[in-house]
Amino acid sequence: MLRRLALIGVFLPLSVHAGESPVENWLLKTDMWGNTAYQSLTLSQDGNVLSGTFDGDKLVGTRQGNRLDFTVTDSDQATYRLKATVDGAGMVGIADDPDTNAPGKRVTHAFTGKRLPARPTGSPKVYTFTPKDYANEFSATRAPVLTVWPGDSIHTRTIDSGGVDEKGNTVALFGNPQVGPFYVMSAEPGDTLAVHIKRLRLNRDYADSLDSIVGPALGQSLAGKAQELGKPVRWKLDLARGLAAPMSASPALASYSVPVRPMLGGMAVAPGFGSPAMSTGDTGRSGGNMDFNQVVEGNTVYLPVYQPGALLYFGDAHALQGDGETSQYALETSMDVEITVDVIHGKTVPMPRVESPTQIMALGQAGSIDEATRAATTGLIKWLAQDYGLTLSESAQVLGSSVHYAVANLAGRSVGVAASLDKALLSQLVKPARP
Repeated sequence: MLRRLALIGVFLPLSVHAGESPVENWLLKTDMWGNTAYQSLTLSQDGNVLSGTFDGDKLVGTRQGNRLDFTVTDSDQATYRLKATVDGAGMVGIADDPDTNAPGKRVTHAFTGKRLPARPTGSPKVYTFTPKDYANEFSATRAPVLTVWPGDSIHTRTIDSGGVDEKGNTVALFGNPQVGPFYVMSAEPGDTLAVHIKRLRLNRDYADSLDSIVGPALGQSLAGKAQELGKPVRWKLDLARGLAAPMSASPALASYSVPVRPMLGGMAVAPGFGSPAMSTGDTGRSGGNMDFNQVVEGNTVYLPVYQPGALLYFGDAHALQGDGETSQYALETSMDVEITVDVIHGKTVPMPRVESPTQIMALGQAGSIDEATRAATTGLIKWLAQDYGLTLSESAQVLGSSVHYAVANLAGRSVGVAASLDKALLSQLVKPARP
């Protein structure tokens, strides 16, 4: 049953018809030798008889008052026996499981559970969330700050990478603090979370950066001179005109200004069971400090789900960033954010994807440009196979004629490369009948 430690989910309440008992939906936390596994439980009751699912597998059992006793059988016909006591919206119990390392032996694990809320009636909601604190890890163990449902929108505020808010106050530890996590009901491991970026608005009149050039972008002939770099640069943000300019500009830059393009440098879901929490300065298959300047208003970010509820984080507001974030810091600032979340059930993506009105983009992140390029190319090929039905040969022809590459990030402990294709060209594809 512990495929489920990688494939565990949360289920929405089912519809209830006359004569049927409502389905209870629970999220369980099982102590696996000091490590927490998150698992889903759905229960239906007919008299004292229980049915439902645990961690995706069917269960049968009984309920006597507030005491539950049920058995789960997985696809390999292994059995798991759980006993629990329910107290309102809480549950405590003991799981009697097979010892996966010793056939015939069994082990016990303590677990707790909480009842998940029912979806509010009516149309999707817009939730306004005011952060009280911020996260410096993308973690499955941090308590969700808000529960939302597919189709719902979240309106909130993010702060800059140094922990400074829109009023200029330090409210969090430096290192790309994130808002979240947001628990998205019905999101299960193996699904894909779609984050539609509806609105990004700057909410203060300055941003901070450096006069630096990161090592991967700098030739050896300039290395000596570059030791003088790394000084802070403050930028004036003209919110009315949508422009940014250095505040203490040299004569050569006295008339220099650039149009802002607000973006989110960080966005991720929690890593799966067995994976440690990830620093908000790092990246991985679950997203992270991607610093990709296409995570902007009007685009959609797709992330693979590894935990029940996905546990979405985002932050690290940038007023503007060139490809690669070559100055180590972009124009770091704060902003108002509105997103809408959706869940694509039964479909997983191997790495973060971004879709704009005109392009699809696969983001590869690795320890070197070469590896990141391979990852991005592989991700785009898998996208073409998954959504467009192309063979490897057909994908090679499309990429060879039309792929674009962009260096997303050079400033982190890993680097990022984005491989993209124009949707206008993809609209010409005809998916053939396949055996």
